[in-house]
Amino acid sequence: QVQLVESGGGLVQPGGSLRLSCAASGSGFSIYTMAWYRQAPGKQRELVATITSSGRTSYVDSVKGRFTISRDNAKKMVYLQMNSLRAEDTAVYYCAAGVSGIYTLWGQGTQVTVTS
Repeated sequence: QVQLVESGGGLVQPGGSLRLSCAASGSGFSIYTMAWYRQAPGKQRELVATITSSGRTSYVDSVKGRFTISRDNAKKMVYLQMNSLRAEDTAVYYCAAGVSGIYTLWGQGTQVTVTS
């Protein structure tokens, strides 16, 4: 079973960039669809981006053109490159793994704070 650990969060000014990483351990990583979710204070968890085992990606409208999800199956890594960050991107970001749109494996989350 895959275990997930996120890193790369932090404090950044509006317009800045961050790259989140998700390290997976265990077997079967390459078969999973990987996703980044986020949860802002007082809000529901939101699906931000996904990448299938074949590399097909999707994004929530609010991050299209600013965020890029990628994966390296050999290294068992998933990344979220976040550019042109806005205050509304502030949230805890979670890495998740799943199959057929059902995400059953989750990391512990990493905080992203966008503020001037």
